[in-house]
Amino acid sequence: MMVSDVLKSDRIALHLKSDTKESALKELTELLYKSGALTDKDAFLNDVLTRESISTTGIGNGIAIPHGKSANVLETTVAIGRCEKELEWESVDDKPVNFIVLLAVNENDRTGVHVKLLSQMARKLASEETCRRLVDAKTAEEITSIFSE
Repeated sequence: MMVSDVLKSDRIALHLKSDTKESALKELTELLYKSGALTDKDAFLNDVLTRESISTTGIGNGIAIPHGKSANVLETTVAIGRCEKELEWESVDDKPVNFIVLLAVNENDRTGVHVKLLSQMARKLASEETCRRLVDAKTAEEITSIFSE
Protein backbone atom coordinates (compact mmCIF):
# COMPACT_ATOMS: atom_id res chain seq x y z
CA MET A 1 0.00 0.00 0.00
CA MET A 2 1.29 3.44 -0.98
CA VAL A 3 0.50 6.86 0.52
CA SER A 4 -1.09 7.81 -2.79
CA ASP A 5 -3.47 4.83 -2.39
CA VAL A 6 -4.92 6.15 0.88
CA LEU A 7 -4.82 9.91 0.22
CA LYS A 8 -8.02 11.43 -1.13
CA SER A 9 -8.48 15.08 -2.05
CA ASP A 10 -11.61 15.42 0.13
CA ARG A 11 -9.36 14.69 3.13
CA ILE A 12 -7.07 17.66 2.49
CA ALA A 13 -7.68 21.06 4.05
CA LEU A 14 -5.32 23.85 3.05
CA HIS A 15 -6.70 26.56 5.38
CA LEU A 16 -6.98 25.17 8.90
CA LYS A 17 -8.04 27.88 11.36
CA SER A 18 -6.56 26.16 14.42
CA ASP A 19 -4.12 27.87 16.75
CA THR A 20 -3.16 24.81 18.84
CA LYS A 21 -2.00 21.28 18.08
CA GLU A 22 -5.13 19.83 19.70
CA SER A 23 -7.53 21.99 17.70
CA ALA A 24 -5.70 21.17 14.43
CA LEU A 25 -5.97 17.46 15.20
CA LYS A 26 -9.65 17.96 15.97
CA GLU A 27 -10.20 19.72 12.61
CA LEU A 28 -8.47 16.91 10.71
CA THR A 29 -10.36 14.26 12.67
CA GLU A 30 -13.63 16.00 11.73
CA LEU A 31 -12.53 15.91 8.08
CA LEU A 32 -11.95 12.18 8.32
CA TYR A 33 -15.27 11.64 10.06
CA LYS A 34 -17.26 13.65 7.50
CA SER A 35 -15.62 11.72 4.65
CA GLY A 36 -16.73 8.41 6.16
CA ALA A 37 -13.36 7.12 7.36
CA LEU A 38 -14.23 7.00 11.09
CA THR A 39 -17.02 5.52 13.18
CA ASP A 40 -16.31 7.60 16.31
CA LYS A 41 -14.40 10.85 15.93
CA ASP A 42 -13.99 11.50 19.66
CA ALA A 43 -12.55 8.05 20.35
CA PHE A 44 -10.17 8.35 17.38
CA LEU A 45 -9.02 11.82 18.49
CA ASN A 46 -8.37 10.41 21.94
CA ASP A 47 -6.25 7.65 20.38
CA VAL A 48 -4.22 10.24 18.44
CA LEU A 49 -3.73 12.46 21.50
CA THR A 50 -2.66 9.45 23.55
CA ARG A 51 -0.04 8.65 20.90
CA GLU A 52 1.08 12.30 20.87
CA SER A 53 1.69 12.15 24.62
CA ILE A 54 4.26 9.35 24.11
CA SER A 55 6.62 11.22 21.80
CA THR A 56 6.56 14.07 19.35
CA THR A 57 5.44 13.61 15.77
CA GLY A 58 6.88 16.94 14.65
CA ILE A 59 9.58 15.82 12.21
CA GLY A 60 11.01 19.25 11.39
CA ASN A 61 10.71 21.63 8.42
CA GLY A 62 7.30 22.77 9.74
CA ILE A 63 5.77 19.29 9.34
CA ALA A 64 4.17 16.83 11.76
CA ILE A 65 3.00 13.26 11.10
CA PRO A 66 0.63 12.39 13.94
CA HIS A 67 -1.02 9.00 13.76
CA GLY A 68 -3.62 6.91 15.47
CA LYS A 69 -4.26 3.19 15.35
CA SER A 70 -7.88 2.67 16.24
CA ALA A 71 -10.84 0.33 16.00
CA ASN A 72 -12.77 3.47 15.02
CA VAL A 73 -10.99 3.74 11.65
CA LEU A 74 -13.00 2.07 8.88
CA GLU A 75 -10.20 2.28 6.31
CA THR A 76 -6.57 3.22 6.69
CA THR A 77 -6.25 6.70 5.28
CA VAL A 78 -4.53 10.07 5.56
CA ALA A 79 -5.83 13.57 6.26
CA ILE A 80 -3.61 16.52 5.43
CA GLY A 81 -3.94 20.02 6.77
CA ARG A 82 -2.06 23.24 6.31
CA CYS A 83 -2.56 25.78 9.08
CA GLU A 84 -2.84 29.49 8.53
CA LYS A 85 -0.88 29.99 11.80
CA GLU A 86 2.25 28.21 12.91
CA LEU A 87 1.58 25.82 15.79
CA GLU A 88 3.75 24.79 18.72
CA TRP A 89 4.30 21.04 18.31
CA GLU A 90 7.43 20.06 20.27
CA SER A 91 9.15 19.26 16.97
CA VAL A 92 12.56 17.63 16.74
CA ASP A 93 13.98 20.90 15.36
CA ASP A 94 12.16 22.98 18.04
CA LYS A 95 10.36 24.93 15.31
CA PRO A 96 6.61 25.36 14.87
CA VAL A 97 4.46 23.29 12.52
CA ASN A 98 2.01 24.41 9.85
CA PHE A 99 1.70 21.27 7.70
CA ILE A 100 0.13 18.17 9.26
CA VAL A 101 -0.19 14.67 7.82
CA LEU A 102 -2.58 12.71 10.05
CA LEU A 103 -2.43 8.97 9.50
CA ALA A 104 -5.55 7.05 10.55
CA VAL A 105 -4.82 3.34 10.78
CA ASN A 106 -7.40 0.57 10.86
CA GLU A 107 -6.75 -2.09 13.53
CA ASN A 108 -6.16 -4.71 10.80
CA ASP A 109 -3.32 -2.58 9.38
CA ARG A 110 -1.69 -1.74 12.69
CA THR A 111 1.66 -3.40 12.02
CA GLY A 112 2.98 -3.84 8.48
CA VAL A 113 0.84 -1.32 6.61
CA HIS A 114 1.21 1.31 9.34
CA VAL A 115 4.99 1.05 9.39
CA LYS A 116 5.22 1.02 5.59
CA LEU A 117 3.08 4.17 5.25
CA LEU A 118 5.03 6.03 7.95
CA SER A 119 8.29 5.03 6.27
CA GLN A 120 7.08 6.26 2.86
CA MET A 121 5.94 9.57 4.33
CA ALA A 122 9.18 10.06 6.23
CA ARG A 123 11.24 9.41 3.07
CA LYS A 124 9.10 11.79 1.02
CA LEU A 125 9.20 14.48 3.72
CA ALA A 126 12.94 14.16 4.28
CA SER A 127 13.41 16.25 1.14
CA GLU A 128 13.40 19.98 1.86
CA GLU A 129 12.32 20.58 -1.74
CA THR A 130 9.29 18.32 -1.30
CA CYS A 131 8.40 20.01 1.99
CA ARG A 132 8.59 23.44 0.32
CA ARG A 133 6.38 22.28 -2.53
CA LEU A 134 3.80 20.87 -0.09
CA VAL A 135 3.73 24.06 1.95
CA ASP A 136 3.40 26.16 -1.23
CA ALA A 137 0.74 23.96 -2.91
CA LYS A 138 -2.44 25.83 -3.83
CA THR A 139 -4.83 22.90 -4.28
CA ALA A 140 -5.58 19.47 -2.85
CA GLU A 141 -4.79 18.02 -6.27
CA GLU A 142 -1.26 19.45 -6.11
CA ILE A 143 -0.77 17.76 -2.73
CA THR A 144 -1.98 14.39 -4.03
CA SER A 145 0.25 14.77 -7.09
CA ILE A 146 3.34 15.40 -4.93
CA PHE A 147 2.63 12.29 -2.85
CA SER A 148 2.10 10.27 -6.04
CA GLU A 149 5.56 11.04 -7.46
